[in-house]
Amino acid sequence: MTPADLSRTVVRAVCCAVEDGELPADAVVPERVVVERTRPGGVGEYATPVAFQLAKSAALVPAHVAGVLARRLAEVPGIERVEITGAGFLNFVMGPLSAARVVREVLAHGERYGFAGEPELRARVVRDAVVRIRLGQGLDSGGPLPTAPVPRRLGDVRAAYGAGAAAWAMLCVPPHETPVFSARLLVQGEDSEFFRVGYAHARCRALRANAADLGFRAEPGEVPDADAAALLRALRDYPLVLEAAAHHRAPERLVRHLVELADALLDFQYRVLPKGDEKPSAAHRARLALAEAAGTVLAGGLAQLGIDAPDCL
Repeated sequence: MTPADLSRTVVRAVCCAVEDGELPADAVVPERVVVERTRPGGVGEYATPVAFQLAKSAALVPAHVAGVLARRLAEVPGIERVEITGAGFLNFVMGPLSAARVVREVLAHGERYGFAGEPELRARVVRDAVVRIRLGQGLDSGGPLPTAPVPRRLGDVRAAYGAGAAAWAMLCVPPHETPVFSARLLVQGEDSEFFRVGYAHARCRALRANAADLGFRAEPGEVPDADAAALLRALRDYPLVLEAAAHHRAPERLVRHLVELADALLDFQYRVLPKGDEKPSAAHRARLALAEAAGTVLAGGLAQLGIDAPDCL
């Protein structure tokens, strides 16, 4: 079950609880439920505060609403356990991730995976990224953003660091903070997060070419390697990150997640191709498909930020 599936499942559970009289008829059923990664002190992989929203509209205690929903959601396939923390937060312990399902979902949507549907330089770059992310989630543009200072003019910044690196620097911190332009943006190595994200995308292209030379192509399938767990989680969480970035008008959330995804892919890449005299197998084809899915998501995420994904570095 993906985070998007989980959000829809919670909405259905709320509707059924109202229809069956477990929750009052005047409880306002939300069209969408915010599901986020569990915060420190929580349980499992994901959590939602939906019980607080429902409790307010129905004049109930959040813990009671959470208990009603927890009993229903615990029976849903793909959810191993539902626990209530704090005053009524629902926490979800999910079943094992399916690499084949995640890859097929990415391939089905391509760079639109995760989509639900003249100010000064910094504000324009942030605004444009927020607009792209919000429109991708089926929301309106969100109105004007607060202006943040930038120490250089557009031509100076782009000439010194390149359009992509300059945009990255302006988007990797919240809009109210001043971006830092330094030589780190030009570093062609692992010390630069901007470089690592671009390099990870380029490695995906190289893996595909190398696999073709060895006579095999990607084919979605299960990936048994424990090393794939971090990469699978990053791919599964990408739609949630886009939704949160749109809701909070915070493209820096997407930036952080692209770095996480790139690092997971760069760790995983060494398991993709056969080694020595090893023959290409179904496992190699499945690993390649997973790597290609990650590359697709990296390209889509960078596009949301207005940055081109490099084919080679």
